[in-house]
Amino acid sequence: MNQIEDTEASFLLIDVDRYRDRAAQLAGVASLKKIFSLGKAGIGFDLLEAAQSSLHSAVDMAHVGDVASINYTGGTSGRAKGVVRTHRELSAGLACILANFPLPRAPIFLTTAPISHMAGLFIGPVLAKGGTVDLMPSFSPDGVVRRIKENAVNFTILVPSMIYAMLDDPSWGREHVRSLELIVYGASPMSPARLAEGLERFGPVFCQLYGQTECFVISALGFDDHDPLKPHLLSSAGRPMVECEVRIRSDVSQDVAPGQRGEICVRAPYAMRGYWKQPTATKEVLKDGWIHTGDVAWRDDEGRIFIVDRKKELIVSGGFNIYPRDVEDALLSHPGVVNAAVIGVPDQRWGEAVKAFVVRRSNEGPDGDLLAAWVKEKKGSTHVPKSFEFVENLPLTAIGKVDKASLRARFWAGHDRAVN
Repeated sequence: MNQIEDTEASFLLIDVDRYRDRAAQLAGVASLKKIFSLGKAGIGFDLLEAAQSSLHSAVDMAHVGDVASINYTGGTSGRAKGVVRTHRELSAGLACILANFPLPRAPIFLTTAPISHMAGLFIGPVLAKGGTVDLMPSFSPDGVVRRIKENAVNFTILVPSMIYAMLDDPSWGREHVRSLELIVYGASPMSPARLAEGLERFGPVFCQLYGQTECFVISALGFDDHDPLKPHLLSSAGRPMVECEVRIRSDVSQDVAPGQRGEICVRAPYAMRGYWKQPTATKEVLKDGWIHTGDVAWRDDEGRIFIVDRKKELIVSGGFNIYPRDVEDALLSHPGVVNAAVIGVPDQRWGEAVKAFVVRRSNEGPDGDLLAAWVKEKKGSTHVPKSFEFVENLPLTAIGKVDKASLRARFWAGHDRAVN
């Protein structure tokens, strides 16, 4: 509803099987002139029926500079923003994916994540290769395995939380997914330890995509760098796309040397034009033609990017800067931990204290004292969480990212630090 009203959308296309009732509720939005449906809905115009009975072909009336899409950000750092692209940018993005990702010769693409985000980027390229798109309505580990086996799926996209769930399901083996040639993963950081586990279970089929809604393909970690004998590479986001200029800059907008941390700034022919009806937010992110991603990273001597964390996620505790991902990776390297999220919480002594939410492999798994010692050994005493909370699962956003805003909310109400 909010996005329809924000874009002042004129037309709405509905999936009758899943959203018939919801369409009736949305029909009253003032800007909507027409509702189209895929099947009979009792409301709107049935496109499937028209396509079967019409003697006319669709006519493309778009121009290269017309606005083609408004994709909304995940909203993990506040209000979701509409990212504007024209047909020119979408075409450049399609060409980039075809040129840089090892799609199978005849792709059979299983979408398990929302196509409004990363999974949707690959639909155009797959169809351009004459491939098949298999839309899965909801994710479950057994459902994915069954779909792969039944449909000979050779390509899919999974976010880390989905991969973790599949790795924690002992009911399947390599023989069930032998048709897979490529798994693209991204949208949020993935634990190197769990990625190594994935390589063992799935085989050498992983390729990482790093990007944002604002610039949806920034870098990729290819097959060759997914090497269990070089575990340090598993924490990399790979090398930039040829089409994407990447600079890592200090707080005063100076390029930093390899090995030094700074903010990733990018520009590319498929980057956004700006945020829909949010000029102030656009100016904050898009400066001198460069998108300031808000991601802190460093580069190695061979050009690979290693992302540290989001700038907004930084925890300042007792004068020390602590990035949650450093602590999360340490926790996830323990064999008794299947998932973890780290946030800063208010603390009278330290200003902020490191707090860890941990999903254990079993209730008899490691306790807080053991994990504190583990983190201290891996990262040092400043990174040790001051408190642990053991949970059955972590809250996720609609696109599969850990919802840290909801984790922070109960601790920061009434305090100065922004919840989002």
